[in-house]
Amino acid sequence: MGASSSSCACAAGLIPRATFQAQAWQRAMRVLLWSALIGTGLASLVPECTAAADRIRIAAQKTGTLAWELDIIRSHGLDKAANLDLQVVELATTEAGKIALRGGSADMIVSDWLWVARERSLGDNLVFYPYTSTLGAVMIPGNSTIADLPGLKGKKLAIAGGPLDKSWLMLQAVARHDGVDLRTQAQIVYGAPPLLSQKAIQRENDATLTFWNFCAELEAQGFKRAIEMEAIEKRLGASGPVAMVGYAFDAAWAAKNRAAVARYLDIAAKAKDILADSEAEWQHLAPRIGVNDKAGLEIYRKRYGEGIPRRPIGDEARDARALYSVLAEFGGADLVGSARELDAGTFYDTGKAEPGKTN
Repeated sequence: MGASSSSCACAAGLIPRATFQAQAWQRAMRVLLWSALIGTGLASLVPECTAAADRIRIAAQKTGTLAWELDIIRSHGLDKAANLDLQVVELATTEAGKIALRGGSADMIVSDWLWVARERSLGDNLVFYPYTSTLGAVMIPGNSTIADLPGLKGKKLAIAGGPLDKSWLMLQAVARHDGVDLRTQAQIVYGAPPLLSQKAIQRENDATLTFWNFCAELEAQGFKRAIEMEAIEKRLGASGPVAMVGYAFDAAWAAKNRAAVARYLDIAAKAKDILADSEAEWQHLAPRIGVNDKAGLEIYRKRYGEGIPRRPIGDEARDARALYSVLAEFGGADLVGSARELDAGTFYDTGKAEPGKTN
């Protein structure tokens, strides 16, 4: 008997009204129960569609390479594919990023393992994961005859980053091995990288040790790379290009968000490969970099690609320990604090049970 005939039967007095209402209530409950079961079954088939994305707050300089890569991640949908909600905090300086991380307003920043090691020596449980091995070089005009460290004696050498710049300290260490004391046998000047690039173009300095992107800019102006910092690292005991710059984050936070961190590091590596392989992406970046000619962009792209870390984390950590001892000797407590050796738990190992802990 259908619903309409049941209503008629009830109206005719064939079925008591209470019985009719109970039957209707039972039918409604059965419909609701089946709907709930079907909905639950469908939800179990597609859990990723309803699960909230994992949030990671990243502090990045607006003009830095990390900002370029985050743009790649967003424009290619890598974050959504990895079920990540990346919240970017734009900052003006690297120091602001350190403050953001320590203050709890960011989960990740890009810094170097020297700073991470110093913070660990002060009691923080920060860890480091390789981001880039690209360093600068000693740049000289195209017609210069400087070819090695002894060639810098009596020359005016400009240093970007100040007296405690890691490249400058390593350069001094190797120079001393070659019998050259650059601090006394060369005329040293310090300055901000953009200013030193202008001074170099104006031929006010004989040679300039500066950061990789400013080296690329000078290369596009016809300058040569007289002394490569990767060669300096190898002379100090490194077996390959060392990623001195990397992601810094709290080990306890990483332990709680282990899967999300792994997914982020995976898509960050994919973004690097996309940027390194795509001429179109560099054309898109050209206005931000300030380089409009194809040859200049190709230099940037080449140097960027050379710095993508490809080595096992164990190799990175071993070489970092070798370089750290040299930097600690030349930079002293002002650079590394009280730690004379790089702590074994500094590097974040995605395959380690408890990254950040000293073995």
